[in-house]
Amino acid sequence: MKRLLTTAAALVLAGPAFAEGELKVYHWFEYIPQELVDKFTAETGITVTIDTYDSNEAMLASLKAGRMGQYDVAVPGDYMVQIMAGEGLLDTFAPADLPNFGNIAPQWLDVPFDPGRQSSIPYQWGSTSFSVNRDVYQGDIGTLAMIFDPPEELKGKINVLDSQGEVLTLASLYMGIPQCNTDREQLKALSDMLVAAKAHWASFGSDTAKDVLVSGDAAAGMIYNGFSAKARAEGANVEYAYPKEGFVVWMDNVVLLKDAPNRDNALAFMNFLLDPENAAAVTNYAAYTAGVTGVAPFLDAAIAESPENNPPADAPAGSFIEVCDAETQKLYDAIWTNLKK
Repeated sequence: MKRLLTTAAALVLAGPAFAEGELKVYHWFEYIPQELVDKFTAETGITVTIDTYDSNEAMLASLKAGRMGQYDVAVPGDYMVQIMAGEGLLDTFAPADLPNFGNIAPQWLDVPFDPGRQSSIPYQWGSTSFSVNRDVYQGDIGTLAMIFDPPEELKGKINVLDSQGEVLTLASLYMGIPQCNTDREQLKALSDMLVAAKAHWASFGSDTAKDVLVSGDAAAGMIYNGFSAKARAEGANVEYAYPKEGFVVWMDNVVLLKDAPNRDNALAFMNFLLDPENAAAVTNYAAYTAGVTGVAPFLDAAIAESPENNPPADAPAGSFIEVCDAETQKLYDAIWTNLKK
């Protein structure tokens, strides 16, 4: 896979000197085709540098640790857009700044995490659940117990995303308790369940979630639906589950960062990504779903028709990750810290 990357360390050493015609992007790993980046550069003359992260929380921590002002745009999930806006990390723009603004799909226009799209544009959306290797386990996989109380065939062979929001949300769905819960007894039960489940997990890993299924190092794994589709395309006999308790639905977004050193270039890039053909190129590469209209003619059939992007009619509704108030979030942070120690 081709990626245009520089290390974060190199950027820190280089300092904040930015020439004209540059764009600094902070992006999820394995999520944008190099060919599309090259196309943007060919059309605009803007040189793009991309650094990657593997979770929303890692991205936020990195920016708050001193990397604001080094990047022009980032690609946070829905709940993280709201958090970043609340912490003053985002700039705003007007719809007129993006000629392709009208391409945004209606359901992703006036969203609760960024009403009216003042700081972000939709990028791709998908779900987080888990996949199981059907050569290893042939039973019913329609329950989150596959991860949190697994059958013997899967014990010790499970990869879990290194992502606090998704792990704790799926665990809450499994236990039937609300997100942003303040009931101390229910939170203790949640923590105890996770610690007991951890004994059956082989690894924590987000950027390796696909690879361990393909290699056979994991027989089941919490995973993004696009990664599951890629694992299947690479030969793993995996099935993506829509468990009865529910699953996570997310929308990734491109945000304009506060104090972006190349603001005009950032807006040009955001506008470029709102073009249906370009949005479809991301979908065809990453196997998620675009947040703009008009992409259908440009989609590969294997992506458009994949089971990972087409839940069965009887699948339960997905749940977005909720943003908790600061005091409640501290309770969940403590659960996560205890789980990872």
